Amino acid sequence: MYFASDNAGPAHPRVMEALIAANAGYAMGYGADPIMDEVRAQVRDIFEAPEAAVYLIINGTAANSVLLASMTQPWETVFCSDCAHIHEDECNAPEFFTGAKLTLVPTTDGKMTPGGLRQKILGEQNRGVHGPQRGPLSITQVTEKGTIYSLDEIRALTTTAQEFGMQTHLDGARFANALTALDCTPAEMTWRAGVDTVSFGGTKNGLLGVEACVIFDPDIAWEFELRRKRGGHLLSKHRYLSAQMQAYLADGLWLDMARAANARCVQLAEGLRKHNTAKMLFEPQANMIFFEMPRREHKRMLDAGAVYYVMNGDHEVGDPDEPLIGRLVCDWSMTKDGVSQFLDLLHG
Repeated sequence: MYFASDNAGPAHPRVMEALIAANAGYAMGYGADPIMDEVRAQVRDIFEAPEAAVYLIINGTAANSVLLASMTQPWETVFCSDCAHIHEDECNAPEFFTGAKLTLVPTTDGKMTPGGLRQKILGEQNRGVHGPQRGPLSITQVTEKGTIYSLDEIRALTTTAQEFGMQTHLDGARFANALTALDCTPAEMTWRAGVDTVSFGGTKNGLLGVEACVIFDPDIAWEFELRRKRGGHLLSKHRYLSAQMQAYLADGLWLDMARAANARCVQLAEGLRKHNTAKMLFEPQANMIFFEMPRREHKRMLDAGAVYYVMNGDHEVGDPDEPLIGRLVCDWSMTKDGVSQFLDLLHG
């Protein structure tokens, strides 16, 4: 009954086997290993982008921060949602790496609208030298609320950004979960929709720790390499990153794991809908659910061994009838029985 985070799930056995295999003998460091050559070709093939620059980095915060730094000048501002991971959960790393500020676009379900984005864009770069200039747009897919931008919604946002000469970064920590839910191709969800760079996540979907930074604009690539090194994120024994990503992409493992996590979320949502006091706040579209339930119910569940986050209060102290928000996240390894156990306890 572990639903705290897909970060908490195990790495897939095939990934661990690939690491063991990569550990034999010697290999050049810093991305010059032969496995990386295969990974680069795999990613380019998957994204239908033969000229894309592909780099590996050890975690999502670094991937987002170094990519955005390569797209942003220190006097600019990055536009993102008011609940964006780069705003709420990265300890100002994007600001540290870019030297820029973040401008927050209001959302109700984790998704920006073109109108809301336009209003925020028009509010910047209108004070000459005294104010921040317009930098890139950053979109999260799956959003931090478990919702998904449709392809048309992504295009509408990137088109709005392009009208002002802005590029777009996509934070794809749960990229595979969104892709399988939309049943589209990586190209359709990225460069064909106007996206310039992607943090292509793996850690939340069965890897030990690696993200791919995919860059469709060749003018950004060299600066990214320099910033990755300067920021201390060029791993010397790089083959251990390459091996993870190689196993992840081989035979569609990355898609299989995302489908498994999404399926368990569907099972979980169906059970929650049958509970009298549990109310889902957003329609779950991938592998994450936000729901509201009285404090006494959260306490009962957590005391009985369920593991998840209560987002807005102490489940132990306070009015037992006060509604609190919980977050449930399914990872690739969650089983049908695990979800059933949670739902049986919920309805018990």
